[in-house]
Amino acid sequence: MVLVGLVAGSVAYTLLPSASTDQAVNLGGPFALLNHQGEAITEAVFNGRNHAIFFGFTNCPDICPTTLLQAAVWLKKLDEEGNNDRIDFYFFSVDPERDTSEILNDYVTAFDSRITGVTGDPEAMRKAISSYRVYARRVDFEDGDYTMDHTASVMLFDHEGKFKETISFNEDEQAAMTKLRRLINDG
Repeated sequence: MVLVGLVAGSVAYTLLPSASTDQAVNLGGPFALLNHQGEAITEAVFNGRNHAIFFGFTNCPDICPTTLLQAAVWLKKLDEEGNNDRIDFYFFSVDPERDTSEILNDYVTAFDSRITGVTGDPEAMRKAISSYRVYARRVDFEDGDYTMDHTASVMLFDHEGKFKETISFNEDEQAAMTKLRRLINDG
């Protein structure tokens, strides 16, 4: 199962465009969802804010908790550098059937209280996932349970909502911090 998720995540990663200074990449779009506290959230929350978005699910055995642990470390390091309010981090669920606001609240706050979980109606979540060009697919098991294959990258956006680049799953911490600092300083 882990190997399938890693292979699918690696393949899915190639579906995400790479940003360059010469080429604009349009990702995202309007959405009306719920945050991990059950409050309405729309794309307007991004206005004027640098932000990072990761798509995952709370039943994920490895990629999602590892990424959120890394995000908590990144946020702490940014705090220590005096950049504590210069980027927002969002965890969008690819499994809204199981990931209710209540479940997301317990999950994301266990890593860092500044990570915002996002979920909602399954169709609305599918539209959001598609607008970000994220790969997400349900994989059923013979016992009736299931897991989710999904893109395993953190997407970085500047304060104007422009996609800048990604942080790959398990990317070297120094490289990830360089990307975050560049986003904060340029954005």
